[in-house]
Amino acid sequence: MSINKPQIHIVWLKRDLRLEDNEAIFNALATGKPTLLLYTFETMLLEDEHYSQRHWNFIKESIRDLNDQLKAYNSKILTVEADIILTINQLMEKYAIKDIFSHQETGILITYNRDKSFKRFCKNNLITWHENINNGVQRGLKDRDLWTEKCNAYFEIEPLPFSPSENQLLQIKDVEELERLLTVPSLKTPDDAPFQKGGRSMGLKYLNSFLNDRYVNYMFHISKPDLARKGCSRISPYLAWGNLSIREVYHKAYHLKKTSENKKPLEAFMSRLRWQAHFVQKFEMEHTMEEESINKGFQKLKKDISEIYQTAWKTGQTGYPLVDACMRCLNETGYLNFRMRALVVSFFTHNLWQPWQAASKHLSQMFLDFEPGIHYPQLQMQAGETGTNMLRIYNPIKNSLEHDPEAIFIKKWVPELRELEIPFAHEPYLMTELEQQLYNFELGKDYPYPIVDMDKTRKKASDILWNLRKNKKVREESKRIIKKHTLRD
Repeated sequence: MSINKPQIHIVWLKRDLRLEDNEAIFNALATGKPTLLLYTFETMLLEDEHYSQRHWNFIKESIRDLNDQLKAYNSKILTVEADIILTINQLMEKYAIKDIFSHQETGILITYNRDKSFKRFCKNNLITWHENINNGVQRGLKDRDLWTEKCNAYFEIEPLPFSPSENQLLQIKDVEELERLLTVPSLKTPDDAPFQKGGRSMGLKYLNSFLNDRYVNYMFHISKPDLARKGCSRISPYLAWGNLSIREVYHKAYHLKKTSENKKPLEAFMSRLRWQAHFVQKFEMEHTMEEESINKGFQKLKKDISEIYQTAWKTGQTGYPLVDACMRCLNETGYLNFRMRALVVSFFTHNLWQPWQAASKHLSQMFLDFEPGIHYPQLQMQAGETGTNMLRIYNPIKNSLEHDPEAIFIKKWVPELRELEIPFAHEPYLMTELEQQLYNFELGKDYPYPIVDMDKTRKKASDILWNLRKNKKVREESKRIIKKHTLRD
């Protein structure tokens, strides 16, 4: 005799680890049906080279924070370590599942292929998978003719509330009963890790402190490697993992702007929120960017792989203090401001003449705010392989003197240089043997000689890339890219 299973809806949480302004949750709750909130630590992603433990810890902290919020509703997130199809199959042994809600993920190729498999699975099991757009990014666009209009319409909607009816969310006892049937990971994380803590509560603290007073210095500090750590909003990890939605952040900044005496920094901040959506949309429409140059004419560009160069760059041992300080800071804290990110990629791809693909996975592992839709367009832009953007080869010494004139950032992250006078902290290789003796400092022992000649390598990269931009295929691709991605007003 068959037993009728209780029916539930499932919200599959991915990079939207929040309850408020979460369209998948909002749509599921609007049906009035019992709803289970689910997060799966998928084996394929746990093993993928784009990610590292700092990401999983951030997610675990985010889930713990969500569970704290859900206590008021006597509910919690079902957190599982397994692939999504296996998880749903196991849940179907206990519940009738006809509808699953999630957002459309603009992710790496492995998640795109997973979603295609999951779509087939849902169809075969008579499950309706409801996907909503995420942060204004539209799927299936051929060009940007209507994108701005659609994106504006998305941003203008008031953030969606979280308002489940009484006992609509699966109760804690029911979730814990499911946990006994599934593989449940520990949500414990190190207390002393030097990274920003995950969770909406922490994201709101960063956002509120920025909008309360820190935003005033936003435009002045945004390019400074040390001052940007406080002068910028620092909410990028909370946007990347969905603790905050871009729409709600935009609305908060917009309302503040109405009464603020400092409108320009808010306008600059809001503009970057829009650009975030633009770049993710670009990646959504050009998924091959994960492995290949968006401009196919640059795919003929071949660079010699040097493990020595790459290791020196990754570990902050290139002999160029600002580059080394940036890489050591990133490796330890998971954060760099935008200009310094551009600088280290420029140095890797131009001065070390290494392919951007060889930097991609290390950087994605180190960036706590790894967002594929930002990561790949920016990598290729800074590598000079779009054919549409100005070729920028950053000078580490010029940027060092301009943005860290007192060498505060350099001396913090490259302690070997702390006792040197400021000019030598910027350019230690200028020290004579006598000066090295006076400071009890030996180049090549206490700190490496420059790994390459910056002037020669800059000229080589510039000549090759500018000449390649004259190539017929590069020019054709540049026109294609501009036509496809130029925003229409």
